[in-house]
Amino acid sequence: MNFEELVKLTGELPCFDLPLVVQATDDSRESVRVQLSRWMAQGRVIGLRRGVYTLSETYRRAPMIPVALARHLYTPSYLSGLWALGYYDLIPERVVWLTSVTPRVPRRFENPFGVFDYQNIKQEAFFGYRTATQSGAEMLVAEPEKALLDHWHLTAGEWTADRLAEMRYQNSHGIDAARLQTYAVRFRSPRLVRTVRRWLSLAAIADEGTVTL
Repeated sequence: MNFEELVKLTGELPCFDLPLVVQATDDSRESVRVQLSRWMAQGRVIGLRRGVYTLSETYRRAPMIPVALARHLYTPSYLSGLWALGYYDLIPERVVWLTSVTPRVPRRFENPFGVFDYQNIKQEAFFGYRTATQSGAEMLVAEPEKALLDHWHLTAGEWTADRLAEMRYQNSHGIDAARLQTYAVRFRSPRLVRTVRRWLSLAAIADEGTVTL
């Protein structure tokens, strides 16, 4: 395969993997891998993680949107945790690195488009996400209630009332209390159920205007 053929094959894609290129050519897997490495050295191909690539901006016709890339970089996965809490404006800070959850082993990738952090949750807890659009690109992101639960679940230690207050949660009126409780039960975690109870108590007080959640 020459470079013009690669551009024709992948130019409309935000990213592509080694198997896709191998299937499109009669060359051996090792030959394709070596050629991709050469094009990377020339700056025409960018490595995103082992076996996953994108064309440089000069040749790629598809926009590169990091939030959309996150689900393709490590599949299956969806954005959650601190990044999603910032996205929904549930915490004051906006997190730069992209935090996702996956039923696979935890991984972390750094490439020219950002830092992509993947934390493991059990298969039974891999639910509660939806498709959303940012900058014209589709991404998979946890529902607000699931983003809270994923963060609490994946952060060690008891979530006391004081610890929850330190997070400075905001816009709690946007959280569906019934969904939050129902989703928590599906984790089969007494610690998470206790956390939800405390958070809802703090949210109720915050709605009365006596404390800031």
